[in-house]
Amino acid sequence: MKATRLTMLLVALAVAVSACSGGESDTTTTSAATATTGATETTIPKTTAGASGAVDDLQDVRGAIVRIVAEGSFVDPEFGQQYNAAGSGSGFFIDESGIAVTNNHVVTGAAFLQVYVEGDDDPRNARVLGVSECSDLAVIDVDGDGYPFLEWHDGDINVGMDIFAAGYPLGDEEFTLLDGIISKENADGESDWASVDSVIEHSADTLPGSSGGPIVTSDGKVVAVNYAGDAAGQSFGIGRDEALQVLPQLIEGDDVTSIGINGQALFDGAFSGIWVASVASGSPADLGGIKGGDLVTLIEGLIPATDGTMADYCDILRSHVPGDPLSVEVYRSADDAFLEGTLNTDKVLDFSYSFANALGDEVEDAGTSGPVGGYDSYVSITDAEGIINVDVPAAWNDTNLVDPWNFDGELIGVAMTAAEDIDAWYTGWETPGVFFGASTSLPAFATVDSLLDDHDFSGECVFDGRYDYEDPLYVGAYDLWVDCGGGDTLFVNLAAETPGSEVLMMVQVVVVTDADLEALDFILNSFVVDEFALADLYGTSVSTSGSSIENFANLWDGDCFNPYSTDFEDVVYGVEVEVVSCDSPHTAEVYGNYFLPDADSAPYPGADALIEIAAENCALEFENYVGSTYAESSLDYWYYYPGEAGWDSGRGFVMCALIDFAGLDLVGSAYQTGW
Repeated sequence: MKATRLTMLLVALAVAVSACSGGESDTTTTSAATATTGATETTIPKTTAGASGAVDDLQDVRGAIVRIVAEGSFVDPEFGQQYNAAGSGSGFFIDESGIAVTNNHVVTGAAFLQVYVEGDDDPRNARVLGVSECSDLAVIDVDGDGYPFLEWHDGDINVGMDIFAAGYPLGDEEFTLLDGIISKENADGESDWASVDSVIEHSADTLPGSSGGPIVTSDGKVVAVNYAGDAAGQSFGIGRDEALQVLPQLIEGDDVTSIGINGQALFDGAFSGIWVASVASGSPADLGGIKGGDLVTLIEGLIPATDGTMADYCDILRSHVPGDPLSVEVYRSADDAFLEGTLNTDKVLDFSYSFANALGDEVEDAGTSGPVGGYDSYVSITDAEGIINVDVPAAWNDTNLVDPWNFDGELIGVAMTAAEDIDAWYTGWETPGVFFGASTSLPAFATVDSLLDDHDFSGECVFDGRYDYEDPLYVGAYDLWVDCGGGDTLFVNLAAETPGSEVLMMVQVVVVTDADLEALDFILNSFVVDEFALADLYGTSVSTSGSSIENFANLWDGDCFNPYSTDFEDVVYGVEVEVVSCDSPHTAEVYGNYFLPDADSAPYPGADALIEIAAENCALEFENYVGSTYAESSLDYWYYYPGEAGWDSGRGFVMCALIDFAGLDLVGSAYQTGW
């Protein structure tokens, strides 16, 4: 199925970050080590209490707590670029050498850190060793050594347990210790800036600036890392178990579940994405071309933050190993454009073509919000047969999903139309809307160019030109017509096909305002056809009684594949399929291949001739191998044959493939098991 891509997002959102850092330093680190995406089961070696500076009572905790002032520049989703912005947070030493723990959101994006140690009037420099975007943890190395440090509580952590929150709330220069209890052992860790698996809720008061400070027991042992509070007075800490998993890698200089962005999930009820406040130098995001102020609208084909949290984004990072290619799409408000690319490759993001960006000045301004001006929401519509699908504005709610596609008076395929008013769309040029049709019979007598040639609108529009079209699934061309009906209306007429397939599609869109250009981008990023279902519906698979064919080339036993798989691995017979074991459930299998003589020197005979050859040779041989039970079964077959380009490349054959038109999976080889 073609991935539906989000191509517009409202970015002027005033989203309050609910993390607890003080000031405005919710931005990303200026340096990053190799990014990793998974945390291993490991623990931090425990220092023997009393052997050095390990704290073992509550009164001595203050000596191990630091106040962090982070200064840098970042891009705020509401207020834009913020230069030399300073924010503050807390942290705590876990080693006498100056290794300290804090939150990712406290230090990321800082040009430099100033760390104030108890008893010092002057700050000390520190550098970031590693960060985790999703666990909201960071490790810094503070200049100097011989520091008192905290150890981790090694007992149970239960509701009702007395705890204390240590830190410097509101950037206050005086150390603060606030008491409370653990109110929840397993709180929800999904937020708009992190996705933490182990979280406690506690009742100690926390304020901005408390972030990164420890939650300790009465004997000064750490049970959690403070990281969030809300307007309801609830406070949250990153649980010990998650910290112990992640910190060893951060100490070694590896980032965990991170691509190097300071991200924040944005969601306005209709659109979503990950806002990039800043980017870590040298990180996968930086090397891939992501910049502060970008909005990540797709990652690995998934729209993130649809629930307003980082959960989906972090799930993707956790499911990949370091260095894995990660496909991303971002919206860059500074350029009013979308960019696409793959991180962890040698290529940087490149601008995606957008009708909304390219032709926005050619049509009337709709006067709505967004990068170009768009509809409030979109819906996915499907024809009555469930074969074709496309996303359209919800306002285009006058639809025809039933009538088939007719061409020159002949029924040729499935179709659907959507508009604000279909009758007005058919009869004039002042109503936006879309027609989408798909056919398996058209390729027998039409091509992309001839189909476009047959649709001439020169009597009502001015022809702007014919342009090549290509997306991840389809190739073709489109005609752009302008000044339709004597006004500024544009009309895009697209003909497309899947390379090597026998399905021809047409998409027609009337564009009245710039909002409709945005809709056009949505349509072209979402239209899809189920080719196998379409072939079944319109009889491109032929079933007749068997006969013995003298020149039948060969029969392969047990060559099975799954053409409906979304995880394509191989290209077999010119068709992208996943090859599977015949003993496993599969949706199709090759049972015959008829080779055409002198294909490399003979002229291309045309689709009709190849269909006839397939029916008279390859297909009819099937019943000789499965017996009379075939006629009583739900088995059927279809065939593939090369297009003209494939013929020129020496692909002179017709291939028969077996399916079960009842929708059942096949197990074993049908002709071996005697269906």
